Amino acid sequence: MDSPDDYDSPWKEAVESYFPEFIEFYFPDAHRQIDWARGYQFLDQELRAVVQDAELGKRFVDKLAKVALRDGSERWVYVHLEVQGSAQAEFAERMFVYNYRLYDRYRQPVASLAVLADATLHWRPNHFGFAVLGCEHELRFPAVKLLDYATHQDQLYSNPNPFALVTLAHLLTQATRQDMNARFAAKWKLVQLLYQRGWDKQQVIDLFSVLDWMMRLPEQLKRSLWHNIEVLEEQEKMRYVTSVEQIGIEKGLLQGLMQGRLEGEQSGEAKALRRLLQKRFGPLSDDVLTRLQAASIDELELWLDRALDADSLAGVFSQ
Repeated sequence: MDSPDDYDSPWKEAVESYFPEFIEFYFPDAHRQIDWARGYQFLDQELRAVVQDAELGKRFVDKLAKVALRDGSERWVYVHLEVQGSAQAEFAERMFVYNYRLYDRYRQPVASLAVLADATLHWRPNHFGFAVLGCEHELRFPAVKLLDYATHQDQLYSNPNPFALVTLAHLLTQATRQDMNARFAAKWKLVQLLYQRGWDKQQVIDLFSVLDWMMRLPEQLKRSLWHNIEVLEEQEKMRYVTSVEQIGIEKGLLQGLMQGRLEGEQSGEAKALRRLLQKRFGPLSDDVLTRLQAASIDELELWLDRALDADSLAGVFSQ
């Protein structure tokens, strides 16, 4: 496992795919005040423009969203949320700085919300401010500590909100860092839970992807898990996760590698796609390898998408 327990992508994808559920689970008071019928909009580029010189600490998610309120005012406000992965002295100050920078940019109320996903029990920042010469300036922000859910795991198992399952995966990942057999058992239990919730196929695939990325397993245990999933899906007559195969779950990782490379570094993208094709279709001919090396980044991304469902290499490269 190259980078064990790297949560960046699964947290980000889960928040983006299930934002109302995220707010409902961790910040129910805020959820009740938002008019979800009017929709919401993520403003990632705008957030980066505001905070580009304040990259501090290890965070799993840093998002800005525009939402409407149900207070009859018809106004839109901004929600800045962070899922923070490590205890950090400057965290509360950063929340304060981001909040006033965002207010300065939009001149609209900004709600700052924090999920503390670190392993330091007594680190619980929820305010920052100062008072000088009779002037007071303070930000108090809701902060949820994931460790607090550790004593309520039975409730998490019975809660239908997707983030109950994400929280369980996070806690069980931390608890099994030194015991991969225990992690295998915990992960298998959560996978079975996926199929008991009555979620649709896309939700099962999305949330399995989160579990799979969080709860990394050694190769032998990973193969055992996939065997169990195949048997489960045959019994339940639900060809969900195995219908897109393990390589489909890995697509997000490969796309991330491709997007993260500088323009012009075509060889890295070609290498990633070559690995994927070899895993699906076996050894590649010299003609195919030559074609990959000569392809543009756009072509490589198109072929990556096709590689999930194509029955053959010809299907991947068809015009």
